[in-house]
Amino acid sequence: MTKCQLMQIAIYPNLDKKDVHGVVRRIVRFFSDKAVHLMMPQKEAASLGMEELGVQQIEQLPVDMALSLGGDGTLLGVCQRYGAHVVPVCGVNLGTLGFMADIEPAELEDRLAKILSCDYYIEKRLLLAGWLRRGGKDIFLGHAINDVVVTKGGVARMLYLGLSINETHIVDYKADGIIVSTPTGSTAYSLSAGGPIMNPAIQALLVTPICAHTFNMRPLVARDSDVVHIHIASVHQDILVTFDGQESVPLLPGDEVIVRKAQESAKIVKFEDKDYYQELKTKLWN
Repeated sequence: MTKCQLMQIAIYPNLDKKDVHGVVRRIVRFFSDKAVHLMMPQKEAASLGMEELGVQQIEQLPVDMALSLGGDGTLLGVCQRYGAHVVPVCGVNLGTLGFMADIEPAELEDRLAKILSCDYYIEKRLLLAGWLRRGGKDIFLGHAINDVVVTKGGVARMLYLGLSINETHIVDYKADGIIVSTPTGSTAYSLSAGGPIMNPAIQALLVTPICAHTFNMRPLVARDSDVVHIHIASVHQDILVTFDGQESVPLLPGDEVIVRKAQESAKIVKFEDKDYYQELKTKLWN
């Protein structure tokens, strides 16, 4: 159980979700007589007709928790907005699966009461840091909770990639791309590419090829202390590296993408009565 007293809560609504306006109103109503200060990004607040909650440069203000209203993509986007200034994020699931969002709309007020009484815990999740090595210089690109993906853009043909871990060259192969994911991200893109499901408490990196054109390249689980190097040998120009499906950077032949465990950890708010395997069963196999 977290020992703290919440004072500042930032709300991040996904305006594309049809129920988001009603959920925000429920949150505001619940906290209306509590010692909690709510805030929202100015653009979203204006769109919902709640200008009084809107603030500029919200990520620069101190908050105790961020509420993400949407699916897992929304939650990942919130984490991206805070960057290395890690803030505990609690997800209200307005999407489909919602592996990371721990609150369903039907239990909203009950969970908000638990947040108010600090009846929750913060689960630290492995965070990836991605770098680009180009022309002998290393350029930091960003963080990812789910995955760092090297893939073709547009209608480019298959990529020619080289995979190394630490100082050991593993294999050169042709594929549509490669995914380096955390255990949290094992139920995202990696799963659809044939990767295994991993409990997010495991400290490891998962390397999954996308439609590899060779039978000797299979998903690989590495230590969380290992460093993954992806060399771009393709002659095609339309190649991207993407972080959590949120932000992309174009790559050139000869570039090298370097992925390692970040010094920081993502902080996801969880509740004691939520069991990972039960959630997995409910969301994937029911």
